[in-house]
Amino acid sequence: MTKITFYQREDGSYQGFDSCGHAGYAQEGEDIVCSAISALIINFVNSLETFTDDDYQVDADPENAVIRVVFTGELSEEGNLLLKSLILGLSSMEEEQDQYLDVIFEEV
Repeated sequence: MTKITFYQREDGSYQGFDSCGHAGYAQEGEDIVCSAISALIINFVNSLETFTDDDYQVDADPENAVIRVVFTGELSEEGNLLLKSLILGLSSMEEEQDQYLDVIFEEV
């Protein structure tokens, strides 16, 4: 199962998120759930880079299926919209594939 934890501050802003684990829907290379999750996250990071001046760090460990994104400053309006879009996509996927994906919100 892939677990994605969004870290949210008391004021409602986000500090970042972690994605850990393989979905386990199918064998590696054929897992469409894992591919969809990766596509959403990679598109988010690429969009943040292309369409905003927001500061962030990305750490990835492909062998252990871990991606960590940390916002090192406040997200812009555009960055927040991109993040809401990522959350919408992942949450919608979780509704259909909840045995393979768990989206968690944790206050920090």
